Amino acid sequence: MSASEHESAAVADGTTAATTAPAPEPAARPEPTGRGTKSVLDRYFEITRRGSTWGREVRGGLVTFVTMAYIVILNPLILGGFSADQAAVDVAGNWLPNGQVAAVTALTAGVMTILFGVIARLPFGFAAGLGINSFLAVSVVGQVTWPEAMGLVVINGLIIVLLASTGLRAMIFTAVPRQLKIAITVGIGLFIAFIGLVDSGFVRASGVASPPVQLGESGSVASLPTAVFVIGLLVIGVLVARKVKGALLIGIVGTTVLAVILEAIFKVGPSLGTNPAGWNLNAPVLPSSFVALPDLSLVGEVSFGAFERIGILAAVMLVFTLVFTNFFDAMGTMTGLSNEAGVADKNGNFPRLKSALIVEGVGAVVGGATSSSSNTVFIESGAGIGEGARTGFANIVTGLLFLAAMFFTPLTQIVPLEVAAAALVIVGAMMVSQIRFIDFSDFSIVLPVFLTIIVMPLSYSIANGIGAGFISWVIVRSLSGKAREISPLLWVVAVGFLVFFVRGPIEVMFGV
Repeated sequence: MSASEHESAAVADGTTAATTAPAPEPAARPEPTGRGTKSVLDRYFEITRRGSTWGREVRGGLVTFVTMAYIVILNPLILGGFSADQAAVDVAGNWLPNGQVAAVTALTAGVMTILFGVIARLPFGFAAGLGINSFLAVSVVGQVTWPEAMGLVVINGLIIVLLASTGLRAMIFTAVPRQLKIAITVGIGLFIAFIGLVDSGFVRASGVASPPVQLGESGSVASLPTAVFVIGLLVIGVLVARKVKGALLIGIVGTTVLAVILEAIFKVGPSLGTNPAGWNLNAPVLPSSFVALPDLSLVGEVSFGAFERIGILAAVMLVFTLVFTNFFDAMGTMTGLSNEAGVADKNGNFPRLKSALIVEGVGAVVGGATSSSSNTVFIESGAGIGEGARTGFANIVTGLLFLAAMFFTPLTQIVPLEVAAAALVIVGAMMVSQIRFIDFSDFSIVLPVFLTIIVMPLSYSIANGIGAGFISWVIVRSLSGKAREISPLLWVVAVGFLVFFVRGPIEVMFGV
């Protein structure tokens, strides 16, 4: 391996091998020795070596696409709109047309997913990050224009690429104790499950201070879309429990067919924010047209005039927020997915770590350049991993489907969000099972681990959970007499997170 891929020394964390070591992985199969194209691809992507098969990779790539395809619909609703009165309007009064955002969303997701699969050779799908696109639409474009906002995203990506290229990002990644890495995996599992429960309507905001969330609508989960979610959850759960090959894919396809039939009979329609019994995002109906030519006019619509418009300090604070969110969301997601895929080593690091981190930074640059917002690793990739994907070849499948989605955007609307949500809950359950490797005998480990796990779903942010875990780890462990076991780099990152968490008062102080 290269210097960035070498196996780093374990950071002492006061645990024993008996309590932290995962179950032994199956012995790697001998790689094909032929010279044919199939054998060359097998060796390059390490399909046989990782105990996978071509069929699993294809199924995994397909499932990842199905669970991620909603981004082609949702990202345009966040960044753009069908008219100015229901779109995020920038400081100059401009807005992004829905169709154009959908096209660049699919294009960028396809290109970045394939690029990551070829270079990092891991089954992690890429698409526009939901946290950052919401931040742009809500907090940024009120101060700058859309091209200027995307210019800030590009700068954010360049900084991340620089940090990854110099090895600093990999150093931070390897400095994280194994117990926290496991906690990140578990926290992401809960986060994924919570996203699925909310997307399905099984859990909803109550609209009052206490309790903030509730079961269904006024305590009832009797709506048709939520019933489809429950059916899908149970069907996929049973198939997974019985170790049926293609369980997730079979469950998603079967439940989608059921949803289409039920919608044709009962005509529930989408919720559109006014019909709580409707489908959350898109109603499962067959489109009148299957093909639509993509409008890629937004590609290259980037400006770096934000520094002049709002001042250097204000622009720097926006970039700081973007970098921190992008940096640690991706780090946490990669940690969880690599553990779930079984490609992480005993310290929680995975092959081609530096390359993976660089490509992830490139995703932010490309996302800004195409006005689709920063593209990053998607936690929904866990669905494809649950289906058996273990290599970057699955990404080739997912990426090609995203590129095809540019021309077949209407087809992406057939699978309702409730069906994808069922798969996410199943994957969340799979990831939470990693909790068995955490040492609960030492409370100086338990508290930081617990905060990492619980803050992620409750604050709806992977980065927030990581920050809470890092800060509490260095404080609790050091005051418990274990300061020498903490990496100095972890202290630096913890201080950075502290600044990140209190950036509001800092911005007020400087008049940002």
